[in-house]
Amino acid sequence: MITKRIIPCLDVKDGRVVKGVNFEGLSDVSSPVELARYYSENGADELVFYDITASVEKRALFTDILREVASTIFIPLTVGGGINTLEDFDRVLKCGADKVSVNSGAIRNPALISAAAERYGDQCVVLSVDVKRVDGVFRVFAKGGRENTGMEAISWIRRCVEAGAGEVVVNSIDTDGVKGGFDLPLLREVCDAVSVPVIASGGAGSANDFIKLFHTIPQVDAGLAASIFHFGEVRIKDLKQQMAAESIPVRL
Repeated sequence: MITKRIIPCLDVKDGRVVKGVNFEGLSDVSSPVELARYYSENGADELVFYDITASVEKRALFTDILREVASTIFIPLTVGGGINTLEDFDRVLKCGADKVSVNSGAIRNPALISAAAERYGDQCVVLSVDVKRVDGVFRVFAKGGRENTGMEAISWIRRCVEAGAGEVVVNSIDTDGVKGGFDLPLLREVCDAVSVPVIASGGAGSANDFIKLFHTIPQVDAGLAASIFHFGEVRIKDLKQQMAAESIPVRL
């Protein structure tokens, strides 16, 4: 049975890791290099690095910090933020990323996904989607959750997977940073719509939230979180021990 992955997320702004609630009210946490090293040595299965203001500031992702992070860790690294062209994919991969996450860039140019999948392989292309309920409908948001695109989320995700996205990170804006649990109704719809790995993001507040996620929706491949790991509220090694005790397959 495929083991479930636990993935810390580094949201990086101005060279520092930050974390907010519902994508707002950002507060400083730590050095991305120090945190990355800690997670690599303490049980994380993968690491996600988001330059969270690259898209809205219309600039390229910070590559100096990224190179340092990549050279520090020994687990797969997914990188996103300001990915708009194949040249952006190339630059980030050359800095040491294993996978590239695309969000706003794919919304602006959906052909980017198929072009990147053709050049680098499906396994390298990660679709990241920020989703929020608007009048009861799951809608896709762009620019770090600031802009409602008006697109229905499930059909958008399905379209991108058909174009070549090999993995999907589902970020629920409704639950992000609130620590009330993952957005299970949203995740269930996504898992029913696609056959590629789905990573749940937004809402984890305790180890039990991960256990509930994997028991309720076994199709979910990984759980992603930030602040509960950054602030030591949940230690990844302890979380994995609890998951194993609950018969959830996990790499210890």
